[in-house]
Order: sequence, then structure tokens, then C-alpha cells
Amino acid sequence: MNDKLFQERIDAEKKIEPKDWMPEDYRKHLIRQISQHAHSEVIGMQPEGNWISRAPSLRAKMILLAKVQDEAGHGLYLYSACETLGISREELVKQLHDGKAKYSSIFNYPTLSWADMGAIGWLVDGAAIVNQVSLQRTSYGPYARGMVKICKEESFHQRQGYEIMAEMAKGTPEQKAMAQDALNRFWWPSIMMFGPQDSDSPRTGNAMKWKIKRQFNDELRQNFIDQTVGQAEVIELIIPDKDLKWNQQREHYDFGEMDWVEFWSVVNGNGPCNKQRLDHHKKAHDEGEWVRNAAKAYAKKQELVAN
Repeated sequence: MNDKLFQERIDAEKKIEPKDWMPEDYRKHLIRQISQHAHSEVIGMQPEGNWISRAPSLRAKMILLAKVQDEAGHGLYLYSACETLGISREELVKQLHDGKAKYSSIFNYPTLSWADMGAIGWLVDGAAIVNQVSLQRTSYGPYARGMVKICKEESFHQRQGYEIMAEMAKGTPEQKAMAQDALNRFWWPSIMMFGPQDSDSPRTGNAMKWKIKRQFNDELRQNFIDQTVGQAEVIELIIPDKDLKWNQQREHYDFGEMDWVEFWSVVNGNGPCNKQRLDHHKKAHDEGEWVRNAAKAYAKKQELVAN
């Protein structure tokens, strides 16, 4: 196969599988995107795991435990999908630790109150769903299939987060203020999760051509804002954007300018929690080495017994 035949297969909506021929740039793009997605799921466990022992009820603790466990599973699905492209999980983790691979900028913000668990579920997982639903139709088979289960679980996470925010918003004045504060702090980082504007995203062209992505960043961001504004109104919380207003002609909400200086600063490692998140991951990885070694030794023993 060559580039022309490969593109014809993409255009015919046929999935690309691990043993199929693919352009090297297609493979590299997938490794970068899927590994970033996997790293985000695993690093994203940290700001929520921080609140497991401080959940306000046994029910809340059980839900948060289940959610953090789900995120770990999502990371495993995605690392496995990435490995089918000919790169080891060890190399993927090394790239993260060396700063060569990124994860979502949203996880470099601190979680200061229980309401932040609601904001993350409602906004962060809500944004993830908007982005990931179309990835169920991405052109690479293992990635598309993994996204089906991930999207189902993320939809539960979004509902759980919204429930927290709704309960707090109708609680005491102090609880409602806490919910509003969480919304104020997570709103802009959440809508920046979709990445830079399309005009500033050089990789978007190939991603769309190869049908790795199905929608542009700005389109996804607009969809998320349109659906979230109404949800905020229902629970009587205020989106922190003075420029937010319905545009009857466009049939979409107009919204304010995002702080792209802050976005790129966080992406490049200068956010409030960048160092903390990466140091924690490195420490956990090092302390878990004996478990990985034991698992490898057991697998080798079983292989010898079988032969």
C-alpha cells in the first residue's frame, strides 16, 4: 500500500488495524495523541484521589473511589491501544517523565474544596465527553473501540459531578458560594481543554484528513459551551464570562476571549501543580517497580510450566 491507497481507505471509512500499512506520520500522530490521552487519565486521578479520605459521606466516598478506579482503567485501555502501534508502555511512561509527552492542562490546577469534585465531573468530564464521542469513529480501530467503553463511563462521571454541584447549589448560602467558586475557577481551564484555536493548531489538518479527529477544536468548544450554559441556569449558578450571550443569528452562544498566555504556560510546565503532579507520578512509578517485576516473574514462570 502507498499514501494514495491509504487515504482512499480512510475516505471509504474503513478502519486501520495494527497490522495494516500506515504512513509513519500517521503512526507518530496516533502515538502522540493516544499517549497524551492515556497520561491525562492517569494523572487525572491525582486531584480527585486527594479528596477520597475527605468525602462528606460514605456514599460520596464510594462514588469517588469508583470514579478514580474508572480513570485508571481508561489509562490502561489507552496504553494498550498505543502499544499496538509498536511502542512499549515503558517508553510511553519514560516520555512522560522526561517531559517529552504531555497530558491535559486541566489537571495542573489544584482542587481546593469538595465542590471541585463536582466541577471536575460536570465540566472536565463533560468537556471530555464532547471531545471523545466523535473519537468512537476515529480511523484507528483499537482507539475507536476503546473509546466506546470510556465514553459510557465518562457520561456517568459527568452526571455524578453535576449532582454534586446541584446539591450544593440548593444547600446553604455557604455551600452555594463554594459551588460558584469552583465553577469560577474551572470554567476557563475547562473550555481551554479543547486545545488551541484551529488557526494555531498545526497538527489539526492531518488529523482531520486522516479522520483521527472528526471535529475541529473550536467546533467542539462551541458545542460544550452551548450545552453547559443551560445546565448552569437550571441550578442557578453563573458562568463567569461577562461576554457570554446568545447569538440568535448564529444560534450559538458568543463567549469571551480565553487567556492563551495562561494556557501555553500551563502546557509548558508552569501551571500551579505541574511539578507536583509529575513528581507524584514518578514516585508512585518507582515505588511500584517491585509489583511490575513480580508480575513479570510470575508470567515467565507460568510460561515455563506451560512449555
